[in-house]
Amino acid sequence: MVAERVAGGATVTFRPSGSSMVPLIRSRQPVTVAPVDPAKVEAGDIVLARVAGTVCLHLVSSVDHARKRVQISNNRGHVNGWTGHGRVFGICVTVDGAARPGTTGKTRPSG
Repeated sequence: MVAERVAGGATVTFRPSGSSMVPLIRSRQPVTVAPVDPAKVEAGDIVLARVAGTVCLHLVSSVDHARKRVQISNNRGHVNGWTGHGRVFGICVTVDGAARPGTTGKTRPSG
């Protein structure tokens, strides 16, 4: 499972399927996800997180630092809900080999 590998400190490249993140990520487009410090996540970041029992790669639409949680949405306006920092595993650092803006300083060291 990708989430377990990223939570364990690995940076992972994979091809997610689905259309909820188009045009930011197209189905089967390669993405690279690195371990993240959830306290550094901002609205607009794409994260790998568990929401309502499902691990998904989605957009952060809001952050609540006081309650240590982020709001997860798709790129089509649907809000999936809030999830705690402990359920945010990684941040998308590249899409199809191109660096995602705003990810510098948000990853945590491997291992």
